[in-house]
Amino acid sequence: MIKRFTPVAWAHDTNIYEVNLRQYTPEGTINAFIPQMERLQAMGVKTLWFMPITPISQKNRKGSLGSYYACSDYVSVSAEFGTLEDFKELVKKAHGLGMKVIIDWVANHTGWDHVWTKEHPEYYEIDETTKDFKAASGMDDIIVLDFKNPDLRKAMIDAMAFWVNECDIDGFRCDLAFWVELDLWKEARPVLDAIKPLFWLGEFDELDTPEYGETFDASYSWTWMHKSEDYYKGKMSPDDLYSVLKRYDDLGDSTMRAWFTTNHDENSWNGTEYEKYGNMAAALAVFSATWNGIPLLYSGQELPNKKRLEFFEKDTIQWIGENKLEDFYTKLLQLHSDNPALRGGDPSVMTFRLKTNQPGKLFAFLRRKENDEVLVFLNLSADHLHIDILDGRISGVYSEVFSDQITDFSATASLELKGWSYLVYKK
Repeated sequence: MIKRFTPVAWAHDTNIYEVNLRQYTPEGTINAFIPQMERLQAMGVKTLWFMPITPISQKNRKGSLGSYYACSDYVSVSAEFGTLEDFKELVKKAHGLGMKVIIDWVANHTGWDHVWTKEHPEYYEIDETTKDFKAASGMDDIIVLDFKNPDLRKAMIDAMAFWVNECDIDGFRCDLAFWVELDLWKEARPVLDAIKPLFWLGEFDELDTPEYGETFDASYSWTWMHKSEDYYKGKMSPDDLYSVLKRYDDLGDSTMRAWFTTNHDENSWNGTEYEKYGNMAAALAVFSATWNGIPLLYSGQELPNKKRLEFFEKDTIQWIGENKLEDFYTKLLQLHSDNPALRGGDPSVMTFRLKTNQPGKLFAFLRRKENDEVLVFLNLSADHLHIDILDGRISGVYSEVFSDQITDFSATASLELKGWSYLVYKK
């Protein structure tokens, strides 16, 4: 039997908001971001994930500012963002607001002028042709570490421990976790969790690399992300889409999925959520917050941000003083955190796909934990739907989350739903 780690208790009710510090404010600094935290806390954000705040390598850098993910020192803060003391203060203020902080950890590779390239060149793989450090596949601004070296493993774990000990962070989002030997994560986690129980989000899809689920509390849902885009663009059927969710469900509740419509990679390289999903984007956001797992948001989704942000250049999010989707996300995030029926990775929560007269266009499901229930209807079509609920599990009085309208489903089993729209009820 596979031995898995136990997630921290708060992971089941949390959500994650990814912070692109460089682009969040005109200053692009830790101190400039701190005033935003009260707004995000009021919006229901529970966990802040910061893209790498470590210094960026200058050698072979891309663009004028380089990539966050080409680190030159694992135990320092980039001067672009501020100081270590600034970040300590941010974590302290986040904890004061009841929020958690996780940081991006890039274990697979570093930039070309990382301090280890001079102090410990033996930590790196060597290219047999050039006899120089080995560049990562398809990315010539980063070089690959050699985890067969036990000294490197210890140095990496020590570097991670630095951020827990010095800054009191609450966990890690592990970049390209599946590119790193699984044994490294198995070695690191008990050492770091002994300092403080941590939350571990891995960048891997458990459908592709299920063995990594042994070590991480939550993983990515890339397959769902890509297939839902295919569905919107007419490349697959509803049944095909549902079969993807069935594969995730079959993984069980020992790990959780992080559901998202965009993140730093998707926005910059593959298009905004509106380019990918068009009018279906809002319904997918509802799904992300109500299906079994953890909702993941990216900087500016509450605006909403409809532009691709530059990755290697300064390209500030164009905040306009009005976040049109803030109330939408507030209701979703607070519902996910407050309603026991939406706990992620809890085997006592039951999820049922509901029978209706519109199986080819409507995705309807019920989530239940004891007396708590959340009922979700997602119109995955442009058509106005008249919905008849053909499922005996739905009865009693429910309140619609966005309108506060009360419906007694014991008295009626019909609804109207506009194209690409949604209804979310709590009992």
